[in-house]
Amino acid sequence: MATHFDRTKELAGLPPKDVLDNYTPTITNKLELESALTLIKTMFEDKLKENVNLVRVSAPMFLDKTSGFNDNLNGTERPATFAPRDFPDVKLEVPFSLAKWKRWALHYYEVPVGQGIVTDFRGLRCDDDIDFTHSLYVDQFDWEKHINVEDRNDEYLKNTVKQIYAALYDTEQALAKKFGVEPVLPKDIVFISSDDANKEYPDSTAKERENIYCAKHKAVFYMGIGGKKADGSLRHDGRAPDYDDWMTNRSCGGTGLNGDILVWNPLLKQSFELSSMGIRVNPDVLIKQLELCDANERKDLIWHKMLLDGTLPQTIGGGIGQSRLCQFMLRSAHIGEVQHGWYNPEEVQILKEKNCKLLGLGEF
Repeated sequence: MATHFDRTKELAGLPPKDVLDNYTPTITNKLELESALTLIKTMFEDKLKENVNLVRVSAPMFLDKTSGFNDNLNGTERPATFAPRDFPDVKLEVPFSLAKWKRWALHYYEVPVGQGIVTDFRGLRCDDDIDFTHSLYVDQFDWEKHINVEDRNDEYLKNTVKQIYAALYDTEQALAKKFGVEPVLPKDIVFISSDDANKEYPDSTAKERENIYCAKHKAVFYMGIGGKKADGSLRHDGRAPDYDDWMTNRSCGGTGLNGDILVWNPLLKQSFELSSMGIRVNPDVLIKQLELCDANERKDLIWHKMLLDGTLPQTIGGGIGQSRLCQFMLRSAHIGEVQHGWYNPEEVQILKEKNCKLLGLGEF
């Protein structure tokens, strides 16, 4: 008998069969696992703050819908929304990310040029596909840094990527020393342009291109995410028009002052995204990208007005997935092994039988 858990792609959220058939968790003791998770998150945040010059600040759990502060992602996802008891007409949203809020926060905290902030962000994405690398729950190190106008270039972007990657590398080294996990990250990260990748592998999908480069280099910054090719198809992946700058020309060729930090996952044998980041839009780029995405109505929102009138500073920023980072570094087959969440009960039962036990209530 069919249940309400059935989907068009039945049991699509499981890791590859060859991974599950031979799977042994890196750490089986529950308290030792929590110690490893704490080491990863604490050390990475400390290294990130040190390398990029960031200060930890508090983060909101919900935002007013009319403010325009929420990250719209691709513009089609539904935010988790609720109203205060005594104000039924008010719509508050659990943010998808703090991509816009952080830029306002730099203005609010009066952060000087050359310094930034980082938050322990917790959000919900009820329209995300739930599988072995995605859940409804999003936890990120969301960071943003105040930069000069002249810093809006690919050299500054690359230098910042190297600083973040150094924090990733050092964290894995520390984890290996304490818990015996074999490190796999190379010392340096390689920069790939989506424009060049499209030319080199024109018949491959975006994911296939990521896999090709990550398998070869093990750690890649994939530049130029967002925007469309001449035929109207996505150049690589979708990006909202009002935070990352995905249209400015780079001196190294191609367009877009943004990108994703990708690594090769040796257990899952595929590319694995750890971070999305980039130099943010200035007023001119915002207007152009809103036009390209047919989203001109956003110019009337509070946040967009503050950017267009020059109130908000020039910035670079991004988010590093906390659970994604832990899943990768602990070689976990399923993100639910390092994060409390909800998953298809049919899949959870199969995972149990394959020695892949999810964290806390996620195993029910």
